[in-house]
Amino acid sequence: MTFKTKLMGAVAATAMLAGAQGAVAAGHGGEITVAYFLEWPMPFQFAKATGMYEEAMGGTKINWVSFDTGTAMSAAMASGDVQISVSQGVPPFVVAASAGQDIQIVDVAVSYSENDNCVVASGLEIDKDSAAELAGKKVAVPLGTAAHYGFLSQMEHFGVELASLSVVDMAPAEGAAALAQGSVDMACGWGGALRRMKESGNVLLTGAEKEELGILVFDATTAPASFIAEEGELLSQFLAVTAEANAMWADEANHAKMLPVIAQDAGMDEADAAATLATFAFPTVEEQLSEAWLGGTAPSFMKGVADVFVGAGSIDAALDSYEGSVNTGPLAATQ
Repeated sequence: MTFKTKLMGAVAATAMLAGAQGAVAAGHGGEITVAYFLEWPMPFQFAKATGMYEEAMGGTKINWVSFDTGTAMSAAMASGDVQISVSQGVPPFVVAASAGQDIQIVDVAVSYSENDNCVVASGLEIDKDSAAELAGKKVAVPLGTAAHYGFLSQMEHFGVELASLSVVDMAPAEGAAALAQGSVDMACGWGGALRRMKESGNVLLTGAEKEELGILVFDATTAPASFIAEEGELLSQFLAVTAEANAMWADEANHAKMLPVIAQDAGMDEADAAATLATFAFPTVEEQLSEAWLGGTAPSFMKGVADVFVGAGSIDAALDSYEGSVNTGPLAATQ
């Protein structure tokens, strides 16, 4: 199966599920399911572990379910199994939206240009000055994710033809293991898996270098448009708690109290969780609503991501505009 057909198969499955989304979204009965990532420590997990969400949301029962990739989150929202996804990568969101799934971004969860990257096996001794030597190599990439977008953008920057690479669809944890075993020459991913990848190799570009090239990396809180329309107030309460947890973390005086709870919930030791959090930025509500983020830049950035995927032959077509894929109403209501 080719690189393109693998991703297109995922897109097609998401599109098929999207047709059922409206039928199953209604009637949550005081209970919702929220998706998140393990080994991806964030302040919201302190609120998750201490019951802050349930208290603010009038006792609504929240089922928290961990996922490996943002594409899986899209499929779960399409089927109605998940109502809110925390920290879904923008690229998998764009893939789903481009396929016709009616989901929307409701806040900026985290910005992390240093915590999503591709790592080349140490033995190859390939760096940014010799990246052309990647031609013919085998690469582990979680298709349709932020790491996938970063991989495509970096290969375009270095002039490495995609057709010259053997691309294998692997979740980051699988890619890290494959790189360590020597089964692949390069692996792309994030979080704890990226840290493990770096034990076996080196990155081609730093986060700052990627940002200079316009390769931004941020995740969003996303939800089906039908859920947002029906439960806007509930969603606003959820986002308000997230913002409160972010504000708590912004005060270093709270780190000693919050870090052990966040690390445990993320399935990490405190040192690794602290190292990861040090590479994260959590924009305030005001910042998120500004022109720099959801108020202007985000839709055009998503269009750029979609165009990269179209150019690589990974998706058939992009939307004319992604402005309808951003809904700032529930976030604005938190103010």
